[in-house]
Amino acid sequence: MLEIYIDGASAGYPGPSGIGFTIKNAKMHLEGYAYIGLSTNHQAEFQALIHVLDYCQTHFPNEILSIRSDSKLVVDVIDKGYYKKEPFQSLLIEAQTKMDSFPYCFIKWIPEQHNKHADRLARQAIQAKSQSVNKYPSV
Repeated sequence: MLEIYIDGASAGYPGPSGIGFTIKNAKMHLEGYAYIGLSTNHQAEFQALIHVLDYCQTHFPNEILSIRSDSKLVVDVIDKGYYKKEPFQSLLIEAQTKMDSFPYCFIKWIPEQHNKHADRLARQAIQAKSQSVNKYPSV
């Protein structure tokens, strides 16, 4: 099982935005970020989920995913499986489709103070206006 932390950040509404994530299990710890252009904070939070799901589809297609986010909106929308208005309706459908490709995938809300590293990575993406992924062995 992979333990995943995600976050999105935006410097404005909308503004330059980035996403950050960490992925870990008993063997490795991976962290990354990506600049996503102009977005709102809520859209960046959804993009963080979609980005990490894409990454996991490529690198860990048969894993169980335990995703943690400090975005109540994202977690609530995924849990309910419904959102009436755009752009969140199409983001929900995209995320659900990607989540369904894994044997088991769930998302859980966590307080911001438990997600500081993913937040720092998302803010780093805004500053760097680039993307990066680093992999480390677990300690």
